[in-house]
Amino acid sequence: MNIKHVTVMAVLLAVMTQSNAGLLSGGICSAGCATLVCACYAAAGAVFGTVTAGAATAPAILACNAAFGKCMAACAAATVIPIP
Repeated sequence: MNIKHVTVMAVLLAVMTQSNAGLLSGGICSAGCATLVCACYAAAGAVFGTVTAGAATAPAILACNAAFGKCMAACAAATVIPIP
């Protein structure tokens, strides 16, 4: 996402009189999950996005992946719940 997209999104959000914040809260939640999984990978000595899950994958990385999946599943709920 570049600065033009962010600017357009900010303007649209500013002029809306009524909206459901589900998509916004879902996006914030997803960003939080991504931050946490990156920190989890760093603690395991790897970089998120560079490891493919195979037979030789470290258990810590597999645990990070499982936690990331659970976090993103919770974010799915935040995306569809309307918040006035």
